[in-house]
Amino acid sequence: MAIILFDDNAHHTLLPLTYTRPVADLRIGMLTIAEKWARHLKSAYSFQTLDYLKIKFPVNIEADNVFINGAICPDENLVEAIDKLQTGQALKYNDQLIAVKLNAPDAESFDANADFGDVINYSNLFLSIKYPEDIFRKNDIELRKDFQLLTKGRTSAAVSSTNVIIGDDFFAEEGAVAECSTFNTTNGPIYLSANTEIWEGTHIRGPFAICEHSQVKMGTKIYGATTVGPYCRVGGEINNSVIWGYSSKGHEGYLGNSVLGEWCNIGADTNNSNLKNNYAEVKLWDYSTQRFRKTGLQFCGLIMADHAKSGINTMFNTGTVVGVGANVFGAGFPRNFVPDFSWGGAQGFEVYLINKMFETAQKVFDRRDHRDFDEIEQNLLTAIFEQTEKYRQF
Repeated sequence: MAIILFDDNAHHTLLPLTYTRPVADLRIGMLTIAEKWARHLKSAYSFQTLDYLKIKFPVNIEADNVFINGAICPDENLVEAIDKLQTGQALKYNDQLIAVKLNAPDAESFDANADFGDVINYSNLFLSIKYPEDIFRKNDIELRKDFQLLTKGRTSAAVSSTNVIIGDDFFAEEGAVAECSTFNTTNGPIYLSANTEIWEGTHIRGPFAICEHSQVKMGTKIYGATTVGPYCRVGGEINNSVIWGYSSKGHEGYLGNSVLGEWCNIGADTNNSNLKNNYAEVKLWDYSTQRFRKTGLQFCGLIMADHAKSGINTMFNTGTVVGVGANVFGAGFPRNFVPDFSWGGAQGFEVYLINKMFETAQKVFDRRDHRDFDEIEQNLLTAIFEQTEKYRQF
């Protein structure tokens, strides 16, 4: 049986994070949503997504297929309900399609808005994501769930006796290295993936996960619920943030209640505000409505899409959204919405020309022996550049 994770309207409300990926490729907790479903259902997965993304995320249809809403995170009740589906049956929560099982001919013409005749109503609550802030806001829940999923039946590898571990919910995979650091699991579990390094003098409070080939630099302070990696390097002070693969926040500075996409770089002493001076509710730019949206949150920091960068001493206001490929620098606070492929800061922006952005991206990819900035990546970014032109009216 093939698992196919489909995009619903959440793909639009989760922009700019989903410009470069299907919804189910978002990482929350330790795993991406797609990886969670694959582990629970013990099957490979693919994506049903927008046309311009299909070249990188192709769909794989087999004789038996289960389409699952990519914005929904699995739990035991959902997995059981989906396992029981017969071919042609759909699982819905009110009007929201959770899953449907289809044979190959019907799968070829799948439409999430189709009228499925045989519908099973699902009444249990479940975790789903709709807006970018949901990634850090619900990361605590998913970190705990993923910790249980990944550690069941396994024993932690030993770490150096120079560390202090408080509590029992600590797990290190073989190849994880830590020295002279403290790990406090009193408020949540801590998971160190293979080939990760925690450098001396680091203090971490759970829940926390560091994914493969990532590093935490000396003297770093990390508060839960935070996820780092894979292939990241972080330092400074981090609180309730999710930093995706190949991104770096390697220096002093504060990052809180935030999400950083892939291939981002935060300059030295960059800080973000996650609380307004008047303690008012934070608003975020919403691509789906093209206006600022109330989040209901008092603490909300930075949402930064893939390939975005900030220069040294950049200051991000509370509730700032930075689009794909933007490059932010200079004194003062830049605007709360930095459009995709923008170049500049508080003194003004201009268009970050796509060929110039490609030159930078090529150099960044060259630092990773196993990743190529190939034609697929370039075509995907070109499509996003064209889609987001309307926001760059400087």
